[in-house]
Amino acid sequence: MELDAAQEVTSITFFRYPKKHRWWAFNQMQLSQRFLAAMPGVKFGKLLGTGGGFGFSLKPDLSTYALLIVWKDIRQAGTFGESELFGRFRERSETQNTYWMDCVQSHGSWGGTNPFSSHKTYQDGPLYVITRARLNWLKIPQFLSNVPKASSSAEKAEGLQYTKGIGEWPAIEQATFSIWQSASHMRSYAYRAEHQEIIRKVKKEQWYKEELFARFVPAETPVQ
Repeated sequence: MELDAAQEVTSITFFRYPKKHRWWAFNQMQLSQRFLAAMPGVKFGKLLGTGGGFGFSLKPDLSTYALLIVWKDIRQAGTFGESELFGRFRERSETQNTYWMDCVQSHGSWGGTNPFSSHKTYQDGPLYVITRARLNWLKIPQFLSNVPKASSSAEKAEGLQYTKGIGEWPAIEQATFSIWQSASHMRSYAYRAEHQEIIRKVKKEQWYKEELFARFVPAETPVQ
C-alpha cells in the first residue's frame, strides 16, 4: 500500500536500559529536550518515564522509558532511526521497540492542546489506546487509593494484549499506552462495572485538571 507522504503519523518507542546506564537514562528526562526540539518534522514530543506495575502504577520502572512523537508527515518520520536523539538512546539501551500508529479518534488535551489529529477510520483488528490525565493536587490521595483496583480490573480484561503506564511526573501526570485485540474488546472493558465505578468517581469528585483519550490503528513503518 502506498503511503501518503503528507500524512501525520505517531510513534511510541520503549527503550530498556541495563543497570549501568539507568542513571543516564533518568537524566535524559531533562537533558534530551533540546535534542527532541531540534528534530525536524516533530509536531509534538515527550520523553516519558514508565510504571513497574500493570497500567497505572505507583512503582516506577527505572529500566524503561518511552519516547512519544507526533510527526508532521511520514517522510520526516522516516529520519527517526538516523536522528541524533535515537542514536544516543540506542547506543546505551538493550532493546528498542517502536509502535507506529495512525490516529482514528482523540478528545481532550495534553498541556492545553490536543496533539493528535484524526485522519483514519477504524474498521477492525488491533487498536492502540493512549489515555492521559493531569491530577488535581487535592485529589491525589483518592486517585492513589484506587490505583490497585484499576490495575486489577485491567489485568482481567479480555483482549488486552499489552499495557504500560507512562508519564511525566509520578502520581501527578499519568498516562497509559495499551494494545487491544479489537475495539469491541476495549469497549467491553470500558463498560465493566469496576471500570465504570472509577469513572463515576473521577467525574463526581473532579480528580482531573486535564485529560485525554486517543485511539489509533497500526501504521506502516516509514521508510528509514
